[in-house]
Amino acid sequence: MLGSLPRRSSGLLILGLLLCVAAAYAASPATPTLDNVLAMMGRSAQDFHSLSANVEHVKYTAVVKDTSVETGRFYVRRDDKMRIEIQKPDERTILRTGDQLYVYTPKINRVEEYDLGKNRQLVDQYVLLGFGTKVENIRKSYEVAIKDEEEFDQKKTVVLELTPKSESVARQITKIQMWIDEASWLPVQQKFFEPGSGDYFLFHYTNLMKNLKLGDVKFKPDWPKGVTKIKPRG
Repeated sequence: MLGSLPRRSSGLLILGLLLCVAAAYAASPATPTLDNVLAMMGRSAQDFHSLSANVEHVKYTAVVKDTSVETGRFYVRRDDKMRIEIQKPDERTILRTGDQLYVYTPKINRVEEYDLGKNRQLVDQYVLLGFGTKVENIRKSYEVAIKDEEEFDQKKTVVLELTPKSESVARQITKIQMWIDEASWLPVQQKFFEPGSGDYFLFHYTNLMKNLKLGDVKFKPDWPKGVTKIKPRG
């Protein structure tokens, strides 16, 4: 019993217990606060100029329990330029330059041209969220909360859950979850939930390379000769 031990021995025992407790706290740090996470994301955004990565796009349709998967390459620049080159299962290129969006399908040699106009904000939510996004814009557009902290792709990540404040965005996307790498403070996965159906789609990024030089030619709408151009009505 502790009471029967010499004072020096009991003191050493208590000190040992305190050291064990301190070590346990040190080994299991608390989940970072939302303010800290957003501050680190803000620092990462300040020097963000470009990014390239492998991308996996997954679409889940709940009513038929169907999952479709596309894979390819993703390129983005801070000046509102983005290119997604889908390689499998069917080749497709999605190109965004400012307010212009192009979808090129080589199999049928056709390019669809869209003027984003008032829908520009909604398109930005889909893919560009977290890549150079200003923290004040995230706070302005979403209710933000920390959902979890987990190991993902052998990276320590914090999972944020974002609920759109805009009714127009919420009619398309009810919430967004982002897995943020705590080393780079960039998204390694974004999951978008559609209203009422249980449907969702996600973008999963690997081999991210930040601030490599991406020339203008990568974002030029330069299609093969004879391509059919169409402008679908919104």
